[in-house]
Amino acid sequence: MLSPSLPLHAMHISQPQERVTAAHHHASGQLFGAMQGLLSVAADSGQWVVPASHCVWMPPHHVHGLRSHGPFAGWSVYVDEASSASLPAAPCVMRVSGLLREAVGRASAWDDGALDARQARVAAVILDEIAASPHEPFGLPLPTDPRLLRVARAVLDDLADERGVEALAAWAGVSPRTLARRFTAETGFTPSAWRQRARILRALELLATGQPVTTIALDLGYDNISAFIAMFKRVMGVTPGRYGGE
Repeated sequence: MLSPSLPLHAMHISQPQERVTAAHHHASGQLFGAMQGLLSVAADSGQWVVPASHCVWMPPHHVHGLRSHGPFAGWSVYVDEASSASLPAAPCVMRVSGLLREAVGRASAWDDGALDARQARVAAVILDEIAASPHEPFGLPLPTDPRLLRVARAVLDDLADERGVEALAAWAGVSPRTLARRFTAETGFTPSAWRQRARILRALELLATGQPVTTIALDLGYDNISAFIAMFKRVMGVTPGRYGGE
């Protein structure tokens, strides 16, 4: 809980085990990230798999939960509701600049209480970085239409399922045209592109646990390993082997 004299509160957290935070919300905004590894973050509006080079901004009152992949070392900045009003209104992923990382490091060492002039300038830098940093496409937006959300959840539950739009539409009780049109309008992705993105995010999670690329490809429904590698490289810019450090 932030005191009235503090626009933000920063902290570093480190633990030898995986960190799992159940879905919750609070009146303050929150910027958080890992110093190594990956974070999987879930909110009402979507899901993200976030590498240490990036962080997540969660506005006040948005329900969210997170899970680290392996031992957790991370950081968090809580921003009071008044200061959050000028920051992004929707959850988003942004790259952690060197300036932001250094400013958060300094702020995490502050004692509770009113900020002096130097600390206030550092706090202003953190808020400016949150406001100005470009958003990055690590998220998986979820549709809001209950029928479409049911389809999305089914896809996430079995990413190896190859059912096309017509089969999914029949299962959900909507026409294929309505499913394709509404899904694209609500998420920004066609159903097939959305499934591909979901597979990429799941692959990143599995790579973080040390799973072999072949096993990951098979788990995600790829009979042709080369097709999976080509798809991953097209989206991420590197092969899964290189991304996973093999």
